[in-house]
Amino acid sequence: MADSWKIVLPCSRAEAAAIEAADELPGQADPPVLLTYEPDPSRPDRWQLEVFFPAPPDAMTIAAIEALVPSAAGQTTRVERIADADWVTLSQAGLEPIAAGRFFIHTAAHVDAVPAGSVALLIEAGRAFGTGQHETTAGCLWAIERLARQGRRFSRVLDLGTGTGLLAFAAARVWPRAHIVASDIDPVSIEVATDNAAVNGIALGRRPGHVELRVATGLGDRRIAAAPYGLILANILAQPLITLAADITSALEPGGSLVLAGLLTSQAHNVEGAYRRQGLRIERRDERGEWTILQLRRPGFRLRG
Repeated sequence: MADSWKIVLPCSRAEAAAIEAADELPGQADPPVLLTYEPDPSRPDRWQLEVFFPAPPDAMTIAAIEALVPSAAGQTTRVERIADADWVTLSQAGLEPIAAGRFFIHTAAHVDAVPAGSVALLIEAGRAFGTGQHETTAGCLWAIERLARQGRRFSRVLDLGTGTGLLAFAAARVWPRAHIVASDIDPVSIEVATDNAAVNGIALGRRPGHVELRVATGLGDRRIAAAPYGLILANILAQPLITLAADITSALEPGGSLVLAGLLTSQAHNVEGAYRRQGLRIERRDERGEWTILQLRRPGFRLRG
């Protein structure tokens, strides 16, 4: 155990979303853990940023943190010393487990709280986004749960923008014979997902019953574009979802399902319109706070998966 340090700053909801999308502080050899949360649901635009360091941050690092939250300009940035603490464990202590249907997503701090019979996944907060704490990730888990309850079976699944690998791993637990491809533009995310796969006993590879991890931008990778998918999960951001609408639709087989997340409710109409223009039907809108999860389906007879 050793001392650690923490910075706490207020931020806006938009700034919190941008921090989550960036995953880490640029230019840091040993990046700190960045956590954002909404302390008071009755004040939805007032969020908070907490940054944990294993060593005292220098002036340049503090300035980089302050640049992430311009709405906090004028606030005094204080670096708090936390004595005799494991900084990674401490940074995760406030991350309560997420229960979404059969799924129970937790960090090591709550390993003793796993309910009997649940599908438990241990995902630590850290360098890649997607712990399950965010409303959009939890909404995607519920979408997987609903599809499974409806008796849907998929032989090929794509998790586009996988982050920590969480959604791909959840799909692997529900459809254990499926070949699942999980891609991310960020190589760090794929490194983290690889580590998380080992922790959770997820088989990696290209065969049915395995998860294939790929570093890729959009759907241009030849392995990703090799075959249509019965289910595509895309928990990214609104503008990339709109830009990729034609490519994502082309990768979805007739009768296939699509789950879109990472979009604010104010952005949902534009995202929905982009996919309606591709011929997809909206099956469900799941509003969670300021966020919306869209479940869509491509018309046509589903031959497989």
